[in-house]
Amino acid sequence: MNPPCSRCNKTVYPTEKVNCLDKYWHKGCFSCEVCKMTLNMKNYKGFDKKPYCSQHYPKSSFTSVADTPENLRLKQQSKMQSQVVYKEEFEKNKGKAYSVVTDTPELQRIKKTQDQISNIKYHEDFEKSRMGGEAPVNANQGHQQSYNYDHEPVPVAVPVAHVAPPAAAAPPSAPPSGGKRYRALYDYAAADDDEVSFGEGDMILDVQQIDEGWMFGRVQRTGQQGMLPANYVELA
Repeated sequence: MNPPCSRCNKTVYPTEKVNCLDKYWHKGCFSCEVCKMTLNMKNYKGFDKKPYCSQHYPKSSFTSVADTPENLRLKQQSKMQSQVVYKEEFEKNKGKAYSVVTDTPELQRIKKTQDQISNIKYHEDFEKSRMGGEAPVNANQGHQQSYNYDHEPVPVAVPVAHVAPPAAAAPPSAPPSGGKRYRALYDYAAADDDEVSFGEGDMILDVQQIDEGWMFGRVQRTGQQGMLPANYVELA
């Protein structure tokens, strides 16, 4: 059975049939959709299963999605919401200092741990330096027993010179006086036995610098002496 023409819907016979664009046409009906110029298989251009000449072939124009009215409205709405959120955040954070990276909770915990370890190490070194003046252990103590490897150890009497009982231990003496006077900028409560407490405005006498963060001195008002933080005082 002969198919109908896609243009005129009349029967297309084999002698005049053109099979193109998945349709059947008369040779005379196979023409441009716009100018009706008769086309052939060499000069036609198909668009949406319709024939066109090269002059009237539809040109695709691409429109940005953001240029549609709906998307422009959504873009404007998002921009307004962003500004509202920014203003809310600004009002919340107004007057607050911006935190640097080192203020993250994890880094704060690490920093606190390192400070505690440093403080413990410092006190240990200070105690060792204070105990450095004590008398060394008697080397003869290691020879107070002689050993017989075939029998039980046999104690050997060692003559011991009469030694007077030691006097009561005096409190640790301050480091050599540097003669410097400092004034307390803030109140400070001693956090350890070897530290000294003082109040704002107190005079600290005989101050000696121990390291970058600590000093040793005597509070004029109380007469107590010990370690104190260097950033709590200033040179008088």
